[in-house]
Amino acid sequence: MRIALAALLAVAQSATEAPADDVPLAGYDAGGVRVPSSPAAWGGERDATSDRVVRYQIKARLDPVKHTVEGSQRLTWRNRSARPISAVYLHLYLNAFESSGTTFMREMRRGQFRGLGSNELKKGQWGFIDLRKVEQGGKRVPWRFVRPDGGPPADHTVARLDLPEPVAPGGSTTLEIDFFDQLPRVIARTGHHGRYHLVAQWFPKIGVLEVPGERGATAPRWNCHEFHLNSEFYADFGSFDVELTVPRGFTVGATGALQASPRETPQGLAHRYLQDDVHDFAWTAWDGFAPPLDAEWSHEGSPRVKVRVLHPPEYSSSAQLTLKATLDALTYFSDTLGPYPYGTVTAVVPPFGAWESGGMEYPTFFTTIGTNAIFTPGFSQMVTVHEFGHGYFYGLLASNEFEEPFLDEGLNEFWTTRMLDSRGTRWQETPPILGRLGLQLMPGMTRRESQRLGGSARSLADTLSASAWKRHGSIGWVYDGTAVWFHDLEARLGGDALARGFKEYYRRWKFRHPSTADLQQALEEATGQRALVHEFFENHVHRSAALDDRIDQLRSEEALPEIGSQLVAGQRKELTADDRDKAVKEARKAWKKAHGETKKDGPGPFPFRTTLVARRHGAYVPQTILMKFADGSEKRIEWAEREKWKKWIFETPARAVSAELDREKRWMADWNKLDDARAVEKKPLAARRWATEAGAWFGLLFAVLEGL
Repeated sequence: MRIALAALLAVAQSATEAPADDVPLAGYDAGGVRVPSSPAAWGGERDATSDRVVRYQIKARLDPVKHTVEGSQRLTWRNRSARPISAVYLHLYLNAFESSGTTFMREMRRGQFRGLGSNELKKGQWGFIDLRKVEQGGKRVPWRFVRPDGGPPADHTVARLDLPEPVAPGGSTTLEIDFFDQLPRVIARTGHHGRYHLVAQWFPKIGVLEVPGERGATAPRWNCHEFHLNSEFYADFGSFDVELTVPRGFTVGATGALQASPRETPQGLAHRYLQDDVHDFAWTAWDGFAPPLDAEWSHEGSPRVKVRVLHPPEYSSSAQLTLKATLDALTYFSDTLGPYPYGTVTAVVPPFGAWESGGMEYPTFFTTIGTNAIFTPGFSQMVTVHEFGHGYFYGLLASNEFEEPFLDEGLNEFWTTRMLDSRGTRWQETPPILGRLGLQLMPGMTRRESQRLGGSARSLADTLSASAWKRHGSIGWVYDGTAVWFHDLEARLGGDALARGFKEYYRRWKFRHPSTADLQQALEEATGQRALVHEFFENHVHRSAALDDRIDQLRSEEALPEIGSQLVAGQRKELTADDRDKAVKEARKAWKKAHGETKKDGPGPFPFRTTLVARRHGAYVPQTILMKFADGSEKRIEWAEREKWKKWIFETPARAVSAELDREKRWMADWNKLDDARAVEKKPLAARRWATEAGAWFGLLFAVLEGL
């Protein structure tokens, strides 16, 4: 019934709406930007504050039984363009969960969202947001649903508002909005599980009006995409003043700082939170949280930060781990990127069964995942650091996660891994549920090692700079692929060049909205290696050039005299095979007399001729080949040329034993590390080991089945 009524209302409104505004909307084909933004973009370089384009004053009341939120909102927005604006656009994210016909839910049919929970919403579990009143200066504002990306008719995640009074250039307007949320069962970052509520993307949020010189725009345009399965968010910086009323006995955590003690009202306790210079607001409320863990962090260049961890009683150990990881991440990100400018960080460990709300970021507020039978302490630590790190790449740098997701998810994954690897963290441990059965997996890998498995490929259909939805493969490659490729860029630049580049990127673009081209420009200028950085972005960000070098051939044979007709001291002489055998025998006898018994692989009376062939199947990186010889000596060969293959032939006293590319494992993006090395003589030790381990696992499996 609700859907039918909404459709009728949209038809009625569209019949009376104002003439179409000629400011276009970014659509389905939007993606990575190649033109750097103007130095004046988003108000120019910022120090400690943003340009504060929008102000939200929200009052909301939670019904924890019906899982609803009733809200009123005063939205004040400033027109940064040089032309009057007569229509604005709102995100209504919760409508992604109102039916199976939305853009989000249709895309979700391909598979589970993040693999943490069920895709299927059952009767009474759907969620939506209704606009109950929209006014400008006391006048009703007509509105209708639009689909900027050409989505299905049932998608109601974007609404167009036609204003009775246009907003003058540089002027502001205030919209009075009443709205009603029905929270879904926990799914994709938001919702309820029992009386636990994670309330995210819950209020009408205005789209971003980009002006010339910003993210490649040459004229004003609206950026307000539908809510796609793999897209996240993009919004203007501003100020939030939010009052949340919940029943007594509920613990609340939210973006920003709590103002004084909660206020008594007939409906419950009203908690007021304030935060400037952020672009989103999320909160949680539950009467099952244990007493919170609190700490305070201080560091040069940053304000004192109050850190709070909310958690269920059964996850007390996870809460301690989360608190320590958050404090460590505050220090690392502040040292390597720049100061953390806010006064609070709130981390939430969701209860068992609400995993789908875990592992998500909002300004000064994030959710992690507790350790249990499946998730190991190392994994939970990684998730905590990753979600905190989003406070920089998603929060402070605030790139467009719809159109350029690698600037947030990918770069944050790279920097998170950089932190974990600097501490020697091993995260791929045996899950506790297997440990209790006496099963042990392989030794733990570093996060970087595990990323190589998902981040390298011989053939890639997608580029890093593509939008979140216009992809042939999984968005998951953005995480691992970015982390692996930027690791390799750091290796090529050498020293702390990339670290300097990222510090400059953060300094220039905090409290703004950088694009792919802005990142490239910052790295080129800060590292001083423009050609190398440019090549990297062309090959591995805007294109999908793979990396796959290999040792193609390795032969090493004793260089015996050649047979046939030869000129010796000006006289032609024919050397037969018998003549050669006789000469070789005499030479070996003389060597033995002078040096003792000759070893099979030398040194001996004759040198060894070694032929080495290396093959390049993808993009270029400078390679070093380590040759090992039977006498224990080694030879390093620099392969700095850009040809697709190269052959080396040289003679040495001892036989070559092996050749290995990239022994230092500098190039993590190499598709197949197994072909980086080759031995002259095959040794089946590795194959025997894997066969033995596989046999042991199958034997254990059959023993378990037999005992059932």
